[in-house]
Amino acid sequence: MAIFGLWVINKAGGLVYQRTFADGLAQLTSNEYLVLAGTLHGIHAITSRLSPIPGQSSGAQVIEGETFKMNVLLTLTGTKFILLTSPAETSSSIDALLQKIYTAYSEKVMQNPFHTPEMPIRSEAFDVSLGALVNTGH
Repeated sequence: MAIFGLWVINKAGGLVYQRTFADGLAQLTSNEYLVLAGTLHGIHAITSRLSPIPGQSSGAQVIEGETFKMNVLLTLTGTKFILLTSPAETSSSIDALLQKIYTAYSEKVMQNPFHTPEMPIRSEAFDVSLGALVNTGH
C-alpha cells in the first residue's frame, strides 16, 4: 500500500499545491500538472451533474485505474484535495487521511495571515504536517 501524491485544486480549477510522496508516478512538467488540474476540475463538475437525482451528487469521489486510485475530497469552499494512492488502500483509511490533510490545511495554511486564499500554497508547516501524516501510516 502506498500514498503516491497529493494535489490541491482551488475552486476555479487551478492547481495550488502538488507534492509527490513515493516513487511510481510519472514526473510531469508544471504545465502538464496545470492542464491535469483543470481537466480534473472539469470532470468533477460534469460528474456532479450526472446524478439521476438533481442536486444529490458532489461529483466523482474515486477514479480508479489498474495501478492507482484518485480519491477526491471536495470541501465546502470548493477546494478539491486529490490523493493518489495504490489500489490496495481501503476507502476508510483514505477518507480518514483526507480529513486529516484537510485539518492540516485549515490549521497551517488558512490560519496563516500571510496566505492569500486561492493562491499557491507555500507553507513549510503544511509540508511538515503532510510528511508526518503520510509517513506515520496515516
